[in-house]
Amino acid sequence: MAITKTTQTVDNQGFFARLWQGFLKTVGTKEFYRIFAPWVKYLSIIALLLITIGTVYGLGFAPADYLQGNSYRIIFIHVPAATLAMSIYLALAILGVIYLVWKIKTASLVAQAIAPIGFILCVLSLLTGSIWAKPTWGAYWVWDARLTSMLILAFLYAGVMALFVAFEHTANRGKAAAILSIVGAVNLPIIKYSVNWWNTLHQGATFTITERPKMPAEMWLPLLIMMIGCYFLVGALAIYRTNTLILQRESNKQWVIDEVRRLTKKLEN
Repeated sequence: MAITKTTQTVDNQGFFARLWQGFLKTVGTKEFYRIFAPWVKYLSIIALLLITIGTVYGLGFAPADYLQGNSYRIIFIHVPAATLAMSIYLALAILGVIYLVWKIKTASLVAQAIAPIGFILCVLSLLTGSIWAKPTWGAYWVWDARLTSMLILAFLYAGVMALFVAFEHTANRGKAAAILSIVGAVNLPIIKYSVNWWNTLHQGATFTITERPKMPAEMWLPLLIMMIGCYFLVGALAIYRTNTLILQRESNKQWVIDEVRRLTKKLEN
């Protein structure tokens, strides 16, 4: 009986070892490029359709708010931008852990690719929030807990991007950015729960898992469509930017030279 259990344990360890080795073979730069390059087109098409439907539905057919009138419609840009800015930074922290622990170079490349996207979305959320705040609060900016923590997130993004550039040609490329991404993730729960922990002007979450939406379906449905479409768009941009970095970093490798030639011939035809 003991021999059987020992054999089963060895078999399980061998299975997980093979599974891990198989996973590692799919996350190399060459494998990442070949696996995900075709996804860009399909993700972009889905994103375009969803964002178009959400925009037309939200701006043209959703009813006006009984208190804010039509000014509330900026949430169809503001909420997806803010949500994605937080999601992308969470992804940066996870990728940072993967890079530091398992030394997977592709994780650092993906992080470098998505950091500017997250920064742009974070700034966009701050700008659209300020535009919405003027008619609602009477001021473009107040040092509200949610707004302040989002501003800190923008600075964290800027710091991560600066570290990628500063260590571009050194052996520590990506390490400092990964550390800042992990440390800065402590700001994410502050952003998320600031409206619950402090008395703030900012409204609560539009969507929660445990509660029904606080607006009619005619309002939250186009917002949900916009959010899903924006996630697909970010996915397409992340893959495209990562593959571009891979081609730049490994431009001296034969497979990259062959791929560039193939793409050049495709464009010429």
